[in-house]
Amino acid sequence: MGSGRVAKSPTRGERNAQWIESHCVIPEGKLVGRPVKLSPEQREWIAAIYDSPTRLFILTMGRKNGKTAFSAFLLLLHLCGPEARANSQLFSAAQSRDQAAILFALAAKIVRMSASLRDFVVIRDTAKQLACMELGTLYRALSADASTAYGLSPVFVVHDELGQVKGPRSELYEALETASAAQADPLSIVISTQAPTDADLLSLLIEDGLSGADPRIKVRMYSAPLDADPFSDAALRAANPHFDVLMNKAEVRRQAEDARRLPSREASYRNLILNQRVEARSPFVSRAVWQENGAAPESIEGAPVWGGLDLSSVSDLTALVLVSEDGDVHPTFWLPGDGLTEKSRQDRVPYDVWASDGSLQTTPGRAIEYEFIAEHLRAVFDRCDVRALAFDRYNMRFLRPWLERVGFTDEELERFVEFGQGFVSMSPALRELEAQLLAKRLRHGMHPVLTMCAANAVTVNDPAGNRKFTKAKATGRIDGMVALAMAMGAKANAEPTDAPHDGSLMFV
Repeated sequence: MGSGRVAKSPTRGERNAQWIESHCVIPEGKLVGRPVKLSPEQREWIAAIYDSPTRLFILTMGRKNGKTAFSAFLLLLHLCGPEARANSQLFSAAQSRDQAAILFALAAKIVRMSASLRDFVVIRDTAKQLACMELGTLYRALSADASTAYGLSPVFVVHDELGQVKGPRSELYEALETASAAQADPLSIVISTQAPTDADLLSLLIEDGLSGADPRIKVRMYSAPLDADPFSDAALRAANPHFDVLMNKAEVRRQAEDARRLPSREASYRNLILNQRVEARSPFVSRAVWQENGAAPESIEGAPVWGGLDLSSVSDLTALVLVSEDGDVHPTFWLPGDGLTEKSRQDRVPYDVWASDGSLQTTPGRAIEYEFIAEHLRAVFDRCDVRALAFDRYNMRFLRPWLERVGFTDEELERFVEFGQGFVSMSPALRELEAQLLAKRLRHGMHPVLTMCAANAVTVNDPAGNRKFTKAKATGRIDGMVALAMAMGAKANAEPTDAPHDGSLMFV
């Protein structure tokens, strides 16, 4: 009878790993056609996905680590393996037709070369589909530049290279994730190098996953530390778990040397090879510095404050930012209420969500109603000791009549001070804002709209080295940061706060 020991049953993840190694083959490379031998890292990822409840699994690392092949193994696992559900729909999503075709092509290669799979899976090359007729399962590759994905009902989705999505929204991603909600225990896999900026969709998903707010969202991120020698093998290994297994080390080291010699290539190298959140443009403030100033602001009731007002034209974002003597930042944002959902989709920004949770105010109609802004400013002046409120003169002519109508006195109107948007006025304001951020003297509470603006904000220099914000090079709205800079400029140029306030201010 032996020792009486009972053999341990394999976990769900172990069973799935065994199936992949038994039925899948290596689709390309020097070992093409050989049975798959999963790496320890791949086994850990499979265990993380299947041995506890998972709704979204995010795997991010440098290029050429076998990410797409791993996606293909998981896809086949759900198409015709132990995870298959009868008559279910499976999809992969990519930003272009070419990218969408890559995952399909790898999965098709595996099927064609696998003696145990090719008799059960039908390959439809033209339609980019795989079908298991016995189970009624169907996989289809989709791309963002193809027809809409609405009306689908996926149980399993692979979002391939989601880091290519610019901005915080993707219509294809949202369509598939919304559609999968009709299924019991749907599973989505995101496999990608990191997005270049903090404001992009993948970055937001990673931050949400790392927060631990939903334990069913899991993240495995391999990235070289920003303070590491970017050209060292240690940095390469940190971002590439298969550096010593799958990658052509000589080629990767050559790319590192190219980036060392040619600074123009460094940003791309850091993003694609080191999997760092880096892009060619230079953001005004890094996410790390912004977060260091993310404490909740104190109340400004009755306190001296300085403000910046960035008035929109017709339908754009309008921003008011107030800053106290102690660095408490209180922003308010407005957009027209009509067409808000459409604008959310157009800008790929969740304005509709922010309007629901109170982070964004809406005005009736399709254009900004300055009456509401004037009434809000009236309340601000009643609650706070507003020392100065900086504004861009362009749209002020539309606001001033409403200010007079809601009861602003001449003395109060004198505190509205014109603030230029060029290098002369903005450069000193940006220096002051930057100094306060680096010294961790601001408290903005990570207000979502202001944080979006901060992530988007970039500067340009004139020949003398002066800086200003530029909307032309920004990836999205920056109005909140413009208003914050104006407020800091007003504060920096004001008289000492212990001096009698007579409403007169001097600006550069």
